[in-house]
Amino acid sequence: MVLSCSNGRCVRFVDRHQSALNFALLVFGYIFYLIIGAGIFSAIELPYEQELRQELKEAKQDFLSNNTCVSHARLDELLARALEASNYGVSVLGNDTNRNWDFVSSLFFTSTVLTTTGYGHSVPLSDEGKAFCIFYSLFGIPVTLFFLTVVVQRIMAVVSQRPVSYFHRRWAMSKSKLAAIHATCLAIIVALLFLVIPAWIFVSLEKDWDFLESLYFCFISLTTIGLGDYVPGQTHSKEANQHPHLYRLAITIYLLLGLVFVLVVLETCCELPQMKHFRQRFYQEKVRELDSETTNIISSDQLSEPSDHMTNHLRVIPSVSEQAAYLQWDSKSTPYTAVSASNVNGKLQ
Repeated sequence: MVLSCSNGRCVRFVDRHQSALNFALLVFGYIFYLIIGAGIFSAIELPYEQELRQELKEAKQDFLSNNTCVSHARLDELLARALEASNYGVSVLGNDTNRNWDFVSSLFFTSTVLTTTGYGHSVPLSDEGKAFCIFYSLFGIPVTLFFLTVVVQRIMAVVSQRPVSYFHRRWAMSKSKLAAIHATCLAIIVALLFLVIPAWIFVSLEKDWDFLESLYFCFISLTTIGLGDYVPGQTHSKEANQHPHLYRLAITIYLLLGLVFVLVVLETCCELPQMKHFRQRFYQEKVRELDSETTNIISSDQLSEPSDHMTNHLRVIPSVSEQAAYLQWDSKSTPYTAVSASNVNGKLQ
């Protein structure tokens, strides 16, 4: 009896707080995912970091032993100054003639700032530039988000909503199943056009990059992570890039287009009926009921829309035989009867 009562209470408690329990499970699952990722990155990258530190230490000791006129403190001072300049995008190498703040490079910088990619390879040097960057981003980032939202919605109407509606009428397939197939195909096409193919192009243009590094750059850039460890056009060889400004402009256009289509794929996946049903598990009760009612209304409207459209279309343009049959049926069902004056007078009396 005690076990049955406790089990019944547990079942009622779970049913009553289902969304809160799902939300708590989501929070703990996300924290666990962060911890797992941190542990894996630490296990993979820590040995490489220690090895690199040891190599730099040995190289520094070797340089000091071969150049006794250079003191340890002066070398550290020079290295610290070089690293500080490198953080601002200025290289100390003698053959580096690239400019970080010409017009095309500044255009590349503004695009990475407003799309929140932010490679960090070039940053404002002056106080005036830092202050202007604050105000420019304060207004520019919301405008960019609004611009991307409008563009993505217009593109989705062409590449997502119309194809699904067309094949739904054509094949009479379930709309949820058809939307999932379409989202998968769209994701594969976008991955090929904006990840795989550009990665091969970067392999041929960036001499120091292999395919994995090029694919890594494309993914990090189009997902707006922008770590800045790989930035195209930063090579110090003049022979590697004959037209640096045109190259930088092409990269800017590629990043903007790629970001738009990545957002189209993400929005298409988020609008799937399966994803909407899955999200409802984590909503509060009132929001979940409202969302389910809205989903049912939209789905019923979408299902009834083609039939209504077809019936209206048939009523507007009937054939000649249908008109003749309708007139014949109307004349038989409601025959004309003349009203005499006596009948009228009798009714009035």
